[in-house]
Formats: sequence, C-alpha cells, structure tokens
Amino acid sequence: MARHTGKKRVKDSVAGYKLPKYSVLMSVYDQELPENLNQSLESMLKQTYPPSDFVLVCDGKLTNELDVIVKSFQNEYKKIFHIVRIDENVGAGKAVNKGIKACRCEYIVRMDSDDVSKPDRCMKEMLLFAVMPELDIVGSFVEEFDDFTDKTISLKKVPLVQKDILSYSKRRNPFNRQTVAFRKSKAMEVGGYSDLKLCEDYEFAVRMLANGAVGQNIPEVLVRYRVSESTPEIRRSWRLTKGFIAVRWKLFMEGYIGFRDFFPPCFLQLMLFVLPMRFTRWFYRKFLRDTKITPPTADNV
Repeated sequence: MARHTGKKRVKDSVAGYKLPKYSVLMSVYDQELPENLNQSLESMLKQTYPPSDFVLVCDGKLTNELDVIVKSFQNEYKKIFHIVRIDENVGAGKAVNKGIKACRCEYIVRMDSDDVSKPDRCMKEMLLFAVMPELDIVGSFVEEFDDFTDKTISLKKVPLVQKDILSYSKRRNPFNRQTVAFRKSKAMEVGGYSDLKLCEDYEFAVRMLANGAVGQNIPEVLVRYRVSESTPEIRRSWRLTKGFIAVRWKLFMEGYIGFRDFFPPCFLQLMLFVLPMRFTRWFYRKFLRDTKITPPTADNV
C-alpha cells in the first residue's frame, strides 16, 4: 500500500480566503477491489489541503482483504479516520445517510471507493465555498479512464452556473456524483439521500435544488472516474433502466418535471437497453462525453 509521499500541503487560506474545514465521506461494500479502495483512499488523504475528518461507511461485512486496507488507514490516520459499520448491506443511499450524520464538519466531500481525486480537488472546492459562501453544493468535470491501461478515454462535462444547472437537472444529473461537495446542514434539511437503490445521487441533487440549494460546477477535471469493460453493459442494463425511470417518475409525480422532460429521457434509456451494445458505446461517445483528451478549462468550455 502506498504511503505519504511528502507532497507539499497548502495552508488553510488561499488568496486571502480562509478555507473551511471539511469531512470526506465514502462508502464501501464487499464487491470493491482492494487495490481500487486503496488508491481512492490515498487520493483523498493526500490532498494538498487535507481533510479534518474522514468517515468511511462499511456497507455490510467486508472481505478480509478490504478490512486489512481499512484498518491500515485507520491506524495511520487515527485522529481523523472514523469507521461506521453496518451489519448488512443496505445500499448507497442509506449508507451515505449514516455517514452524513457521522461527519463532524459542515462541508462534506463525497467520494466513490474506486475513483481517484486530483491532489488539489478539495482545495479548489473549499476555495469556491469560501469565495461564494451562498453555495450549498459544488462539483466539477470528470475524466473517465480505462481501468486496465490507465489511459484517459473521455471527459464528462456538466453545466457551470445555477441557471444552467437548474435547467439541466430537468433531464439529467447536473453534478458528476464523484465530484460533489455540499453543506451538511442543507443535506440534513432536505432529508439526506433517499432509499432508492439506483440514481439516488441524481434524486438527492434535484431535491437539494428544489429546496433552494445554490450550486456551481468548476470547469476543471478534479476527479478521475474508473471505467471497465463492464461499464457499457451496466449503463444499458435493465436494473439501471428501471432505476432511472423510477427516479424520473418520482420527479414527474412531485411536479419537478413535466411530461416533455419525463418521456424523452426514459424512452432513450429504454432504447439503450433494447438496442445492441455498439449503439450504447456510440451514443455515449457522441452525445454524453467529450472524447478529446485535452482537459477542458474555463477558456474552452
């Protein structure tokens, strides 16, 4: 397992702005690969502006290999590393809710157990909160990379400012879930994540926005998202299709979206399920991803 590299850390103030302290919140279950969890934990604990609190939710009993990694990090970061264990797997939404309650800081940075954050991710997100204290939820672009070769495959962009975020949220998640950071108090106010088994991150983002949360995305890649050979199959699976339609039906019944925003995305998801795999690959490359390797900046968004 990798250990501290001695990389220089930034102070708790940047450009005259005092950076708020933050908690990192991650959940893991027994299907995670140990090497992926290790890399993900390293990427968050070695941030240039490090966390003051780290909450790891173990969603059900972990394998021995995963437990070894968890205990190793707990021993190395005794002052900030806290483990919340759940006896049985309850799903991402319920697991994250337990983690939110356990977080000690007002600002919470979410992280998946198999992705990799850039070293300055948290510094940039906390600086945005410091510069714009009215914000409740922030995120960034992500870079998808091949799990086997480590090569960048594509970029996933999201809208940047509140007006565009609200409009985009009618059709899709306006935040890359791997990059989200939010206020604990606002998340608790809206009831946290739902018990949905899939797409709970999208439903959470919409509920935050519907209850007055102000959001913004940073036009930079701050997280690398791991893509494997099974990813296209997951994207077109019946399980994900049902989950996607269920969330959109919920938003439709609550009045957040109308029929024009409900039907087309659901129809398209059904087409991805029915049509051959090559169509799913083509569609994501053509319409939902930027396959240019050069990372986007504020000048070329």
